[in-house]
Amino acid sequence: MYYVYMLASKRHGTLYIGVTNDLRTRLELHRMGKGSEFVRQYNVHRLVYVESYENAEDAIRREKQLKKWNRDWKIRLIEEENLEWCDLSHLIS
Repeated sequence: MYYVYMLASKRHGTLYIGVTNDLRTRLELHRMGKGSEFVRQYNVHRLVYVESYENAEDAIRREKQLKKWNRDWKIRLIEEENLEWCDLSHLIS
């Protein structure tokens, strides 16, 4: 499986969108400051949104699409599934 995910610094805070085939490991890297310079610099560690895909091409296409969206659309997408902007990390198996 491949995952498109959004991290946030806080509710309505700084957002980061990424793609990976190992979400648990990627989140650990982000939290250790090794996943992304942007994530480390802006302290963006809260997993607030995830989509899963069976192949890399679809996941990458979706990541690129979401990165082009304006901020309000991204916030609306997050809040459709996660109104309180809870950290969803505990749901990752």
